[in-house]
Amino acid sequence: MSLVVTGATGQLGRLVITNLLARGVDPAEIVAAGRNTEKVAALEGLGVRTAVIDFADPSTLASVFGRGDTVLLVSGSDLGGRVEQHQNVIDAAKAAGVSRIVYTSAPRADSTDLILAPEHKATEEYLRASGAPFTILRNNWYTENYAQTLTQAEATGVYAASTGEGRVASASRHDYAEAAAVSLITDGLEGRTFELSGDTAWNGTEFAATLAEVLGRDVRFESLSTEAHTAALLAAGLDEGTAGFVAGLDANIAAGALDKSSDDLSTLIGRPTTPAVDTLRELARS
Repeated sequence: MSLVVTGATGQLGRLVITNLLARGVDPAEIVAAGRNTEKVAALEGLGVRTAVIDFADPSTLASVFGRGDTVLLVSGSDLGGRVEQHQNVIDAAKAAGVSRIVYTSAPRADSTDLILAPEHKATEEYLRASGAPFTILRNNWYTENYAQTLTQAEATGVYAASTGEGRVASASRHDYAEAAAVSLITDGLEGRTFELSGDTAWNGTEFAATLAEVLGRDVRFESLSTEAHTAALLAAGLDEGTAGFVAGLDANIAAGALDKSSDDLSTLIGRPTTPAVDTLRELARS
């Protein structure tokens, strides 16, 4: 029986593997699976077994899963094509007789208006209907998503967004990866859905103050309307689709879609989640 980590060449998947190893899992029990052949080969240095897979090609999946395996299905990055790709993984894993599928989903996926949620909701529904044992990890926002914001604030002294007074309960990628590792090696989590979010939810004004603390300069929060934000994004060179997506996400935040939902994350990892200021400091150093 193995622990199969899909998306192992991505930032989250790689961190899940390092967390498993840090928790004493035998590298020989881990299968690191990903699409990029060179990046997959590079993981062999960790002592883990590797496999090249493509969610869109079911023929690459059948031989990766074995009876009794626990599989981490890291949601794919192909927006618009993820539901079918996730279904391919679920079908192959179920056919192989895996013991459980752990899926990384979106916050409140079955009830939110979050622009990113529909594909996750559809995947959750398919997973539940498949009959395969499952655990669902609904990851909130990653603080690392604000790396570019940090750079912009350093240059301009402004954090501009159309989030209003909405709050974001972000946590570090490492926090979410550790939760995934714990979920893979912990018994009794079948049928459980965890709403994972940071311990502290911040609004735009508070985030600007955090940016100022990290950068050592004044940073003010410029609260924009959705229309003004879209116009600014277009003026900055974004295409209409991307500008609409970014502004739409901010509208979701303003409506509370990424606010704190539970203490599941800190409970799973057995420690407080990483404060945004610590993650931003690490980003600034790098």
